[in-house]
Amino acid sequence: MQAVWNNVKDVLKERIPTHNYHIWIEPIQFLEFNDNCMVLSCPNAFYKKKIHEQYMDMIKFEMASAINAPCRIDFQIKKVEKNHCSIDKSIKNNQQLQLPTMNIPSFYGRQLRRDFTFDQFVVSSNNDFAYSAALSMASNKLARQQSILLLSKTGMGKSHLSQAVGHHILNKFPNEKVYYITAEDFMNEMVQGIKTNETDKFKQKYRDGCDVLLLEDVQYLSGKDRTQDELSLSLDFLFSMDKKVIFSSCFSPADIPKLNDKLRSHFSSSIITNIEAPCYRTRVRILQKKSQLMGYYIPEDIIEYLASELTEDVRQLESGLTGVVAKASLLGSSIDLKLAESVVKNIVRIRKSITIETIKKLVCKHYSISLMDVMSNSRKQCYTRPRQIAIYLSRKYTDSPLQTIGKSFNRYHATALHAINYIEKEVKQNPDLKKQVIFLCEKLESGKI
Repeated sequence: MQAVWNNVKDVLKERIPTHNYHIWIEPIQFLEFNDNCMVLSCPNAFYKKKIHEQYMDMIKFEMASAINAPCRIDFQIKKVEKNHCSIDKSIKNNQQLQLPTMNIPSFYGRQLRRDFTFDQFVVSSNNDFAYSAALSMASNKLARQQSILLLSKTGMGKSHLSQAVGHHILNKFPNEKVYYITAEDFMNEMVQGIKTNETDKFKQKYRDGCDVLLLEDVQYLSGKDRTQDELSLSLDFLFSMDKKVIFSSCFSPADIPKLNDKLRSHFSSSIITNIEAPCYRTRVRILQKKSQLMGYYIPEDIIEYLASELTEDVRQLESGLTGVVAKASLLGSSIDLKLAESVVKNIVRIRKSITIETIKKLVCKHYSISLMDVMSNSRKQCYTRPRQIAIYLSRKYTDSPLQTIGKSFNRYHATALHAINYIEKEVKQNPDLKKQVIFLCEKLESGKI
């Protein structure tokens, strides 16, 4: 029966994504076969639960096919025992113990999230082209196309797809050097290289030591002339060596201001894939997938309620899901509609009541300036900062396109984008400004303007 189990594992290896197979199926060992029951081993209770939820039906089906009869599957938790004698002997002989052989992927930059894989991505009409393009790029089916630009608002799945490409490539080609960074990371590394006189090392790292570059949030390169020049040269090297690059951005190349022609050309020549907001049925599937992945049991009516109320993006759906589970756990109560409503109430923004004009009035009132001051061409700090915050909030709380927001403040869309990028960056670095923005957000969300 050991040979039968080995054959079943070979079949499962073809049906399950490589990374999932190595994590969940490969470690399973055959123990015994008694009374039409296949006994298999697994390392712990969490592992056993995961197998039962995700792969038990598949294992039963393949076992039944292999022996031409249905059979039961039983998992026993069996921990690997340490051989204390051999360890003591090695220490006594002053020999260095050998680490077990592990296939550790070599990738650089930020850590890839383990759950950001292709099989955990919910595909629907709002993102099917982006998914197909990313998977084809990772599978090397787009041999002549070297770059993709994933385009969407924040929280729609750009990072998930970008990192999924990295995971897929590392599983197929473990020795590939996959580098996952943001545009801001690239700029900071370049500045640090200049300060420490290690620019040659920095250049070599990206031009010679990178096989796949996953570059997030390229819109933040706006106005960073020296960083743009260096990135353009690095991309030239990468493309000349047939390397792959995945870009992501909240704005199309044409809408990113102060971008040099060479870099804009690199972005524009990529396969540009737009990810739209998920529809109701897709939101339901996302919540089902997330709850299953996290090991939560959420009643179907609660899933449907969350999907109908949390309509902005995937991050908001995740927030609602974890909020419901956390509140039920802390209160020791069951997950019902009343509890879900209390959680959603604190998440959902009153979008219909929040307009650009509403935001203008709130900002003017808070900073004691007039509407004319916000709309004026004055560059005084007391007017420019409130104006930038108002533009930022308009982007955050309304569905208005960038051109409309700019026009509402008597500005070009490029100026509006600059204001949004500036406030997003300052909020991370300036505690006082962060407090002001949070206060205004709370005012808008409470409806007490």
